[in-house]
Amino acid sequence: MICPVCKHDMLVVEYHDIELDYCSSCKGVWFDSGELELLLKSDGLEETKVFLDGILNSAEAVSSEKKRDCPICGHKMKKTAIGEQPAVLIDMCRDEHGLWFDGGEVTELMRHLAGTHPPKHGSREQVIRFLEEVFAAPERTGDGS
Repeated sequence: MICPVCKHDMLVVEYHDIELDYCSSCKGVWFDSGELELLLKSDGLEETKVFLDGILNSAEAVSSEKKRDCPICGHKMKKTAIGEQPAVLIDMCRDEHGLWFDGGEVTELMRHLAGTHPPKHGSREQVIRFLEEVFAAPERTGDGS
């Protein structure tokens, strides 16, 4: 799969039978349809359907960020804000092929959910630790890159 941000080839990362597409260049991650739900359920969140329906039915967020093409169908994706201040701005395929998270946004989402939905079992820290290690935000340098 080609990264919708930097156009590099993406790697497949597997975690508990969930195959995610990860860009080692910009640190973004693509969740195919249903994969975010599997990750949230592995985190002990039982109310994933309500949460995901909220994402799918949300209004398009106002953003100066360039609209990205879905890596599956090539159509422009919808910008969606998840959570409260600061909201996590993700890209969602309008044809429900999946969700794109920029580097660090998956971890931000999990941390936000950790504060709003108590875990049902002890896997939350394990999932967050995995996400921080693999999907950490890219290092920012002082030269604007």
